[in-house]
Amino acid sequence: MTPRRPSPLRGRKPTKDDLAQVDTAAPDGVDDVLPHDPAERLRLLIVGVNPGLWTAAVNAPFARPGNRFWPSLHRAGLTDHQIDASLGLTDDDEQHLLSRGIGITNLTGRPTVRADQLSRTELREAGRRLVERAEILRPGAVAVAGITAFRTAFTLPKAVLGPQDPDDVPGWPDGVPLWVVPQPSGLNAHENIDTLAAKWRAVWENAGP
Repeated sequence: MTPRRPSPLRGRKPTKDDLAQVDTAAPDGVDDVLPHDPAERLRLLIVGVNPGLWTAAVNAPFARPGNRFWPSLHRAGLTDHQIDASLGLTDDDEQHLLSRGIGITNLTGRPTVRADQLSRTELREAGRRLVERAEILRPGAVAVAGITAFRTAFTLPKAVLGPQDPDDVPGWPDGVPLWVVPQPSGLNAHENIDTLAAKWRAVWENAGP
């Protein structure tokens, strides 16, 4: 895998101008957190929907302040400290995630202000790419963070949060559990850090050693 690039802002907080200059047509607005060697096994592959403008500006996953992703991951015990990616993801934090067997990617890398700005066609193509990536990486489990995008990506309008039936997703690799967890954005009023952490713990325990 290609090594991650540091934040283009060199540790500076994005300004309104920085956010306005994010290329919303770019297919890869943020780098993945994945092992450099694809043969290195992941315990858990976390899949966001797509980068927001802040995340794309600093090239770090779930970077916008107020997002509950990193606090809930830490409270669930998946990381040994709370990562702050708001100004970029440090090399040390990237290595900590990988040492724990945690990889992070997105359904699609195209940045938008809101996830609902993605088209149905984009999401369905993203779903096909995720199936291919799961077959190559074969992590202990895959967790997609966002039920609405998951339903669209895999044409499963009645899907609910939690473990999924892999047979419902054509081509999904045998032996790779598939989960959907809530979108961790602060805009999701149905969840808080504790409820999100409980769901991450369930996925982590299901993903094996």
